[in-house]
Amino acid sequence: MEYDIRGTVMQTVDVWLQAGESVYTESGGMAWMTPNVEMETGAKGGLLKGLGRTLAHESFFLTTYACTDGRGLVAFASEFPGKILAFPLEEGQSIICQKDAFMCAESGVELAMHFRKKLGAGFFGGEGFILQKLTGPGTAFVEIAGELTEYELKEGQTLKVDQGHIGAMEPTVDFDISRVKGLKNILFSGEGLFLATVKGPGKVWLQSMPLANLANKIASRIPSK
Repeated sequence: MEYDIRGTVMQTVDVWLQAGESVYTESGGMAWMTPNVEMETGAKGGLLKGLGRTLAHESFFLTTYACTDGRGLVAFASEFPGKILAFPLEEGQSIICQKDAFMCAESGVELAMHFRKKLGAGFFGGEGFILQKLTGPGTAFVEIAGELTEYELKEGQTLKVDQGHIGAMEPTVDFDISRVKGLKNILFSGEGLFLATVKGPGKVWLQSMPLANLANKIASRIPSK
């Protein structure tokens, strides 16, 4: 499989398949394709995995696109302004993503829900208790909202992050929440009561424009009747 990520703000990814190769995405995720690519929709992995995907904000049904002969193209488009990231995953290698991050992946990649280990992080971490987990082998593509910042945290190195800005992280990164100190900070800083805390070792990918923040800003500009 070959791919080409195009664009700047609203990116697309062209996936080139040889005969017998395939990729899958959530329902409605495909933008365009060549005639030698066939599609098949089903509950990939069975009922329980399908239900798990719905909890992680993905569709119950997934659609597989397979090249029947020659060299075929299938393209996928971003749902919001941001960046597309490609993760080439080895056998058993995983990446943890925010809800709604999954875009498409080679058929060997497993998409599953991922529970945060600590209840506090789930209840107060800003994006809920359930994340997405992508496990190889194969290349997976995820969407990050806004601009992208990547950090590689050393052992014990910590960042405090405003809720919702965590786009993806390696499984070795520890995720928790910490309370904002000071009553005035809590009431008037606009950061809320809690901040997310990520602790190395491992890489973390941060997004500049969480979708919830964008939605709230748009909603505040809509006149009420």
